[in-house]
Amino acid sequence: MDTESTYSGYSYYSGRSRGSHRHGERSRDRHKTRSKDSRSEKSVTINTPPAEPLLGDSAVRGEQVQDDNWGETTTAVTGTSEHSLSQEDIVRITKDLEDSVGLDCRRYFTLTLAVILGLLVFLTPLAFLVLPHILWPERLQSCGTACEGLFISVAFKLLILLLAVWALFFRPPRAGLPRVFVFRALLAVLVLLFVVSYWLFYGVRILDSQDENYQGIVQYAVSLVDALLFIHYLAIVLLELRQLQPCFSVCVMRSTDGETRHYNLGQLSIQRAALAILEHYYCDFSVHNPALLSASKSRAAKHLAGLKVYNVDGPGNNAAAGLAHSQSRAMIAAAARRRDSSHNELYYEEAEHERRVRKRRARLVVAVEEAFTHIKRMQEEEQKKAPGDVMDPREAAQAIFPSMARALQKYLRTTKQQHCHSMESIQQHLAFCITNNMTPKAFLESYLTPGPTLQYSRDHWLARQWTLISEASVTSGLKDGTVFLLKCVDFSLVVTSKKIPYIQMSEEYIDPKSHKFVLRLQSETSV
Repeated sequence: MDTESTYSGYSYYSGRSRGSHRHGERSRDRHKTRSKDSRSEKSVTINTPPAEPLLGDSAVRGEQVQDDNWGETTTAVTGTSEHSLSQEDIVRITKDLEDSVGLDCRRYFTLTLAVILGLLVFLTPLAFLVLPHILWPERLQSCGTACEGLFISVAFKLLILLLAVWALFFRPPRAGLPRVFVFRALLAVLVLLFVVSYWLFYGVRILDSQDENYQGIVQYAVSLVDALLFIHYLAIVLLELRQLQPCFSVCVMRSTDGETRHYNLGQLSIQRAALAILEHYYCDFSVHNPALLSASKSRAAKHLAGLKVYNVDGPGNNAAAGLAHSQSRAMIAAAARRRDSSHNELYYEEAEHERRVRKRRARLVVAVEEAFTHIKRMQEEEQKKAPGDVMDPREAAQAIFPSMARALQKYLRTTKQQHCHSMESIQQHLAFCITNNMTPKAFLESYLTPGPTLQYSRDHWLARQWTLISEASVTSGLKDGTVFLLKCVDFSLVVTSKKIPYIQMSEEYIDPKSHKFVLRLQSETSV
């Protein structure tokens, strides 16, 4: 019996009317409770507002499929503004702002501790040299030539140490990690204990006894500076050189579309490996486009859209008890009957989409080539004009942009890229290509081939916050088989590490004389 068929009779219509009235009350009650739950569990994320899109709605995400004839078939629907906020939203936003302020305070607190420790390290040798002249100047012995030479040594060593510390530690932070960097914290504790030990020895053996040998005091300060230089060398080995040799091969897969990349990493902790992977992600992975993932969802929804289940017997007790079960069984049976023809529909849909993309791509290429030809003609005419009448590249881009806007609009809409490119960004790119005398193919490369995330506007990557999910501690090192997730709002990156195997190589010697041979030719030939 066809699922689309209807039934006549009084029992069907009366049962449907009574059932629809009660079903409407139950649906309204469920809608009220569901809306209350959604308001209580809803999370608000503050992102940078995106730039004005070129065409279409910039909020096209996942399940929403946009028509190709957007300009001709758009229906305006009025309603509540998307920027309206409830009291619960304001409370949640306030909480998020407090969390962000806490992260900023943590970062500045760490920087303050680093500056205080650095000042303590650099002022300690100078204090060792100055304090004897302030406390007991009349009892100090005169500083000879060797002692004065040590002054020069201390000065240059402190200058070298200052530059080395600035180059290694005082670099702009690349990211905010969830836990402290273990090796850096250990080095900071080591330096603090080292300086405190020198101060204790200086206070007991020099300050209390008021040592008169000033040359020995200067040598003591020189030994402190030498030891600090060796600690800095240790920091270079632990922080920079240790991770250079590749030890692990990590597989990074995006959860939505399955795009995969492989990278080699050294001895790193999980959180620092995650940071290295994210740096590679923004440069190697193509930009994440949720609109391209809606085809399968819309296709499945379309297959089930024509399936309807009618209750002929009315809302009786037995019918109400088995309604959900019978409904699901009918839907599954109908979907199974349609499964045989779904691959044909998918094949023809993809073929039609590829044909439409090729057609609109050809129109776009022709329109852009004509626009650039017009630019060359304008440049030849402007060379004959006065210097004050020449247009700058920005004005030239605004002049020729309308001739290619419609073709570019349709192509971006067909390939689901309209939310990635705003009108302002396209005009800026066009002006950049005109300034550097680029070809039409160079201009179109940014739109015909999806590039990495960093090639697009800052709204696609600047305000994105990542969450590291790992069963092991994020401060522990990578191991064979370690799996962790890097999760953001729209998708997640699944990372799996494999240890690079130990390679055993052997040598086989081949005697050069073994390759020599003698070719003997017979003088007699057969007739």
